[in-house]
Amino acid sequence: MVEVGVDVPNATVMLIENAERFGLSQLHQLRGRVGRGAHKSYCLLMSGSSSPEAKQRLQVLEQSQDGFFIAEMDMQLRGPGQVLGTRQSGLPDFALASLVEDREVLELAREAAQKVIEKDYTLERWPAMAAEWNRRYQKMMGGSILT
Repeated sequence: MVEVGVDVPNATVMLIENAERFGLSQLHQLRGRVGRGAHKSYCLLMSGSSSPEAKQRLQVLEQSQDGFFIAEMDMQLRGPGQVLGTRQSGLPDFALASLVEDREVLELAREAAQKVIEKDYTLERWPAMAAEWNRRYQKMMGGSILT
């Protein structure tokens, strides 16, 4: 429902049970599906958890309508998961930087990595880097990707 963009302009109430099971960005998108018409609308979030973490996450939605802020808070509270992978929350595979607090440094590192790849796509001149890349990501990608 979220991805396909269902639009029912007369919908005025949405009840989401077990809201703690959703990401904040998903909940933000869902609540945007009501109130598109002329009538006042409500999005009710029910949580099956009374943990402080669950309450804190849902309070973010109560306090803000800003999708970028909500996504950033979701990442801070749940963790970014795997940058290259399928795990959508939790601690990242690396612990050298905070994706939120060290954004500028990470952008510089990304630009430097792009320059390396542009000059040497297979990392032939960087065998240790190629070996580490393959070691970390071969299971996820289904085999060695740099040869």
